[in-house]
Amino acid sequence: YQALSSNYKRKMVELGGLAETVVLALSLAENELTVKLWIIKTLQHLSTAEANCQFMLDAEAPRRLCSHMNESDSTGQLLFRSSEILWNLLENTSREEMVPQLSNLECVNALKEAFTNLLLRGSRNYDRQLRNDILVISTLIAQNPGAPMIETGFSKQLILFATFVEVKSQSPLVKGFKLTYTNEDFELKKLLLNMLTVLAKDLCTVQLLHEGKVMLALFYYVKPHEKPGVLDWSVAQHEELQLHAIATLATVAPLLVEDYMMCQGNTRLLMFLEWCASNDPFVGQGNSFHGTGGRGNKLAQMRYCLRVLSPVVSLCDETVNLDLCDQGAINQLLGLLKYTSNNYKEEEIVLEIQTDILLILSTLCENDTHRKELFGWEGVDTLIPFLKLDAKKFYGGLGHHRLLFSTLDCLWCCVMGCTILEDYFLEKEGLFLLLDLLVLNQRNVCNQILGILVEFCDNPKAASHINVWRGKKEQTAANLLIGLWRQEEEELGVKHDKVGRIADIKRPLVGHFQAHQSVTPMPARCPTVAIMDVAENMRAKIYCVICKLGFENLPGLSAKDFVTLAIIRRYLDFKVGEIWAEICAELKEEKFKPVTPDQEAIRVITETFSKVGKMVVSLQTEMLESHQYQERLEEQKSYSKIQSLHKQKDMVNKSWQNFLTRTSNYEALKKAKKIQEKSIEESRSKTRRPNITFHPTDIKKLNTTIAAGRLITVESTPPELTGGPLADTELALKRLPICGGALQRVKGVKVMVPLKKDSLSVK
Repeated sequence: YQALSSNYKRKMVELGGLAETVVLALSLAENELTVKLWIIKTLQHLSTAEANCQFMLDAEAPRRLCSHMNESDSTGQLLFRSSEILWNLLENTSREEMVPQLSNLECVNALKEAFTNLLLRGSRNYDRQLRNDILVISTLIAQNPGAPMIETGFSKQLILFATFVEVKSQSPLVKGFKLTYTNEDFELKKLLLNMLTVLAKDLCTVQLLHEGKVMLALFYYVKPHEKPGVLDWSVAQHEELQLHAIATLATVAPLLVEDYMMCQGNTRLLMFLEWCASNDPFVGQGNSFHGTGGRGNKLAQMRYCLRVLSPVVSLCDETVNLDLCDQGAINQLLGLLKYTSNNYKEEEIVLEIQTDILLILSTLCENDTHRKELFGWEGVDTLIPFLKLDAKKFYGGLGHHRLLFSTLDCLWCCVMGCTILEDYFLEKEGLFLLLDLLVLNQRNVCNQILGILVEFCDNPKAASHINVWRGKKEQTAANLLIGLWRQEEEELGVKHDKVGRIADIKRPLVGHFQAHQSVTPMPARCPTVAIMDVAENMRAKIYCVICKLGFENLPGLSAKDFVTLAIIRRYLDFKVGEIWAEICAELKEEKFKPVTPDQEAIRVITETFSKVGKMVVSLQTEMLESHQYQERLEEQKSYSKIQSLHKQKDMVNKSWQNFLTRTSNYEALKKAKKIQEKSIEESRSKTRRPNITFHPTDIKKLNTTIAAGRLITVESTPPELTGGPLADTELALKRLPICGGALQRVKGVKVMVPLKKDSLSVK
């Protein structure tokens, strides 16, 4: 009953809004420290419930508590309990509502003062923990763009505290101050590095980062690990700080390019990458968030080092990229690709490293022929295995799809445009691999592959390679491309009849979405819906590739493919017609009437494109009729062949029946003999030369219908098929006597034990 009563009281406190009243009571105890401490202690208990926290937030408790947290208090409870309440409010209420209440000069100054005092004067473990809690709250406030971190000087002060260990400072604030190697100071160091990342998101802080020599401080950690001294971070702690510093460098380096170059950032990163691929006995502990996947190796260091290089290179600063290439970065990165492929399994961190390397190479070599030559045949040999992707791995969750994207991008930027590399890629059957990937029909990569094929077709050797390629069931490249076109139009909702002909001759390429778009007059510099359609789907690229291959003599096409090919051939004309239709619609929408010559020109152009649509439909109909006629001819040939086979079979049956009749009926045999003799006599010449002796070739009174001779051969069913007429008796013989009379028992017949059934030996 008492527990139930306690819950009832707590519920009534939450519903009654007592927490809001207690917060408002703080203003009544401005000069009463004891009363204020009791009020804050009460709020601390109330802040454990979510409903009370919402009432406290409505009463602006964060602002009120923060503004009084540094008041004189010998017990230290005021600061501790106030920070505890702020923590509870952050956990139980919306951060988006609470942070703006703390983002004012008064609160930021109070947090700055509390943090500085605890950092410089706090000596107890309790002080260090409270200091870290306040720094976390300050970090959340710094994420708000409207927080006056710079105006209060808090940003500059935090940058100083984050870098004074690595970069010697003359500031009196940190003179004589040293961090210990306790767990709390280790957490402080990580929080300060994280604060640098947060501050770097505000471009107004860039100048402060430059003045604080943040780049120099962060590059302090970009070096091989050394054995720790007696008073130093442990191996695991140093690794965690190193990875955290390099991760921070990835955010700060693109903002401070000049500082990056002054610190010889390219040289340091390349040397660090070289160490990552070396045989140094150091191995990562993999204990922290940044060390995920790096236990027992140096992959975590390699990953974050590449994360620094990638955004710096993507700035396309020619000074930075030229310096990087002059130091042999291209060959070193290719070596890292081989190193990771040969020495590690396909894990998530390995695939991420390979993806970053390929993207960096793409940026370095794009639009620079000399760098593409440095990429060279070695680079092509390195890319080929990445194109042999198993379709089952594409959505495996490890990042194979990102690796494939970066591989295709690297191929486009590092190989295309360099004839030597293009020819070598063709020799390695790279174009066949691209078409194999196109067969997988992955929507995300088809567009990119088609773009590469369009570029490749500028090479005169590419068309023959594309035509030679064969997929499953002898599928040709032309059939594959036309199939992709049909699939694309089906997804767009383009109208066709049942046999694939154009249904709307005025708008043969318009899909469902484009057809329902209203006409909106726009400036000439803005692309219309018809123009955007070119970039948003694959039809334009398919048209370009087939144009390079030629529309005639394409192998492996069916009648349906030829019907679709007629549309593809006129794609450009249809697209121009769409644009003219949009121009006319915009003129009508703006109620603008062209002058008579322009109006006549528009009418002629519109009619011309309508005639093109009719012509294509007529051509498609002719193709279908021709195909149907050809099918009928093939059908007639097939039926004729069947008829001839049946006729031949009937003749064979009739001949066999006649043979049976002659051999079983003597009268029929005599009749057949007379007919044969009569036929022979009629075939002879009627005129005979005199004094010529005629020698008859037949034997008189012999009623056989075969040519007679001194020897006869009796043909019967071979005993190998039937086993012989007496296979199951002791009279089984290979040859039976035919000298006349009944079968006689032959002495000396010995039946051997057969090796095979129905196979006998006779002596």
